Amino acid sequence: MTKLLGRLVALVEWWAVILLAALTALVCVAVFFRYVLNSSLVWYDEFASYMLVWLTFYGCVVADFRGRQIGFDLLVNKLAPAMRRAVDAVGELAVFGFQFVLCYYGWVLTEQMSDETAISLVWVKVGWINSVLPITGGIMLLISLVRLINNLSGRPYRQGGHEEWSGSSSE
Repeated sequence: MTKLLGRLVALVEWWAVILLAALTALVCVAVFFRYVLNSSLVWYDEFASYMLVWLTFYGCVVADFRGRQIGFDLLVNKLAPAMRRAVDAVGELAVFGFQFVLCYYGWVLTEQMSDETAISLVWVKVGWINSVLPITGGIMLLISLVRLINNLSGRPYRQGGHEEWSGSSSE
């Protein structure tokens, strides 16, 4: 299951890379229009904001899968193995609960806003924009579920096949 999840996250990572490249290109085009052609794009700010939100949420999926989220490793690593597993399980249950809320209420919001359109981009449905909430919430819910099952069964969860990261900016 972890291997299949890893492939899904790899696709999400490529989607995030595409979003980042598109956002960069959009900003460059907008700057060109504003300062060279002296004619601002009306829809640029809104569209760039949506892309940034999407990039943030999809990037969060990748960070969650790789175990790069904020944690208290210094404290938890000093615990005995049984206590560490218990603390990890409690923490993962809290994360699981948050991701369930994100997925469920993201779905509700997406459904309720499905007929609305963006302000400057009338062909863009707000439901499409908000779809990032249930999609990423669902993927992170799966990641958390696999992590929780592995923890409770005593199997280690490998963080996406990458080496440990200390959080240092010098790495």
